[in-house]
Amino acid sequence: MPGSVIGKSLNLGYPGNVSRLADAIIDNRLVKATDTVNINFGDPAVLNPDNTYSRFGAAGTSVTFAGIAVREVKQTTDYFSSQGFYSPGQPCDVLARGSATVVCNVGTPSAGGAVYIRIATNAAFPGGVIGGFEAAADGTNTILVPGAKWTTGKMDSNRVAEVTLTQRNNP
Repeated sequence: MPGSVIGKSLNLGYPGNVSRLADAIIDNRLVKATDTVNINFGDPAVLNPDNTYSRFGAAGTSVTFAGIAVREVKQTTDYFSSQGFYSPGQPCDVLARGSATVVCNVGTPSAGGAVYIRIATNAAFPGGVIGGFEAAADGTNTILVPGAKWTTGKMDSNRVAEVTLTQRNNP
């Protein structure tokens, strides 16, 4: 009797999950109280001069990447409408080095491939989101994330893929 399997592969997880714990460095700082944008799990974060975090690409923030917002301790209470977030004024866990799952908005990741973050819109890439991770460069509309690589090159049907931060970009 031959065996059978439903589906072809499992999903890679939820955005913001730490995927490999052996080398993870996670820092905790408050989200800037005056921010108007939440930092979602799996979003890139920036370190502000006042030792707080903001969502990468939020108005008035720098473009200096600090890490990926992860669900280290805080858990979402509604798994259907949102995957969770950190609100302004709340403590926020950010992966500074290690591996986590994120949404890849544009391109197809390749193992060891470069990771980009969109900083400006481009009508040629309708899936591009300012402050979102991408696997394809788009001139001056994206920036290369130093020390970030796509881990396996696999991406699930929700566009979730794994990123490894090989170095800390901020203290």
